[in-house]
Amino acid sequence: QVQLVESGGGLVQPGGSLRLSCAASTLTLTFTNYYMSWYRQTPGQERELVASITNVGGVTTVASSVKGRFTIDRDNAKNTVYLQMNGLKPEDAGVYYCSAFNPFSGVRYWGKGTLVTVSS
Repeated sequence: QVQLVESGGGLVQPGGSLRLSCAASTLTLTFTNYYMSWYRQTPGQERELVASITNVGGVTTVASSVKGRFTIDRDNAKNTVYLQMNGLKPEDAGVYYCSAFNPFSGVRYWGKGTLVTVSS
């Protein structure tokens, strides 16, 4: 069974930083076959894409709302993807989910999420 385990969430003051991590088990997942993404969801809202990174070449995409503040990167040797979040705002709060997507098979996996709270 594929497991994506997020960590690094918590409470931070506005303007602060957090670094989220998502570790993928590789018993049934070849990490380098997957695009990796971070999504965010708040109560009553759709899950929205925050940032993604391709499997090879590390081409990144970030949502306009976080551009210049958030950075996604991956360490294929550690089967881990990161989301560096700087200059956090209250509207950045939510549950952040890690996702692995295989562009050839169309299969997508999700982690269970990590909660980010931005408040003074």
